[in-house]
Amino acid sequence: MSVGLMPAPNPPTFDPLECASRSHEVQRLAWRMQACVDQVDQVLTSLRRAQVDDWLSPAGRAYRTTLALNASALMRARESVEASVAMVLRHSQNVFVSGERGP
Repeated sequence: MSVGLMPAPNPPTFDPLECASRSHEVQRLAWRMQACVDQVDQVLTSLRRAQVDDWLSPAGRAYRTTLALNASALMRARESVEASVAMVLRHSQNVFVSGERGP
C-alpha cells in the first residue's frame, strides 16, 4: 500500500497581504542568518589573535596548524551561510512577487 500526497480538501487562497507578511518573515530569517555570519567573523578574529607566532616548538607549530585548519573550515562554513543569506533574500522577493500576482 503506497501513501501519496493527497490534495488538500480546501486549497489555500493567496492573500497578497499574507504573502507580503511571509516575505517579511523570510527577510527576517535572512537577517538572523547574517547575524550568524557576523558572529563567525568575530570568532575568526579571535582565532587569529590566539595564534602564538613566537612559539616555535613542534607543539607551537601543531597548535598553529590546528587553529589554521579550524579557521579554514569555519571560513568555508561562513561562505556557505553567506551564500544562503543571498538565496533567502532572493526567495523573499519571489514570495512577495508571487503574492502580487494573485491566485
